[in-house]
Amino acid sequence: MDKKITVLRGDGIGPEVVGEAVRVLEAVGKKFGHNFEFTYADIGGCAIDRCGEPLPQKTIEDCLAADSVLLGAVGGPKWDGLAGDKRPEKGLLGIRKAMGLYANLRPAKLFPQLADASPLRREIVEKGIDFVVVRELIGGVYFGAHTTEEVNGEMVATDVMPYAEHEIERIVRVAAGIALKRRKKLTSVDKANVLDTSRLWRKVAHRVMEEYSEIEFSDMLVDNTAMQIVKNPAQFDVVVTENMFGDILTDEASMITGSIGMIPSASLGDGTLGLYEPIHGSAPDIAGQDKANPIGTILSAAMMLRYSFDLAAEADAIENAVAAALDAGLRTADSMAPGCTLVGCRAMGDAVVQRI
Repeated sequence: MDKKITVLRGDGIGPEVVGEAVRVLEAVGKKFGHNFEFTYADIGGCAIDRCGEPLPQKTIEDCLAADSVLLGAVGGPKWDGLAGDKRPEKGLLGIRKAMGLYANLRPAKLFPQLADASPLRREIVEKGIDFVVVRELIGGVYFGAHTTEEVNGEMVATDVMPYAEHEIERIVRVAAGIALKRRKKLTSVDKANVLDTSRLWRKVAHRVMEEYSEIEFSDMLVDNTAMQIVKNPAQFDVVVTENMFGDILTDEASMITGSIGMIPSASLGDGTLGLYEPIHGSAPDIAGQDKANPIGTILSAAMMLRYSFDLAAEADAIENAVAAALDAGLRTADSMAPGCTLVGCRAMGDAVVQRI
């Protein structure tokens, strides 16, 4: 198989963790006889420095011409003083929109080897943490109208949170499809007791789920969901929700698994082209120090193989290699524990490559 992958290294630790994921993909290609061709493009702060904007047109073109896209992270204090539409994060929102990526998949899975790193009590962890949050990615308040104006002598800011029926329907169908391949349980999260958008969300979700009688389906308010994720995460299988709620809940879910550096994500649309990235930020405070955890990015590459290229055995090889490295007691600083061996970003990448 020949596949073209556009690589967006981004800012901070982005180039370091992406570099290890690329090495892992090269190892997989060598083992299974595939050829992965990598094209590098700029996004975020590095794009601002080089091109004056967070998402150059050339980057969009390179991404749309690829079979899939691998991203590190964007942003940092260097660019905090820029206007909102010029900040690095605008590049991330823009590329999702340009690629038509409306579904964000974020697994929340606790590796048994990291059980002691979870902030939850042992009796909660022992029940198991293994669920997926399916977040609508290009609608809602992040993409609605934003205004700031003076009213009666004071400044008033307004953010609009729009959702259309088709946006809700397609994301619920994605979540239902994932639930069918897992434990056949789907929880739709909203704030229907307050928001009109959530009331529409609930109405459409129920209509769609009438077609999936084999799935156990339920609604949950977002504030209750936030509590239940730390009280009893084992109850969840697949969770589907809108953009802002998903943004918040996925960060919470990542922390109960022991380290945000371990969590991958996939952003998908109607075709096979996807954007794969770890959920952590650019961590500029440790950039260039070989301290970053590359596993979230490496597992994102595994998700690319599974979801965009339909290479399940190859994805399994990466995930098994990560588990084997953890079994050997190798840990980066964010997940270090007594009795384990502290390694840097490069050494952790070496360990995964060797086990592939």
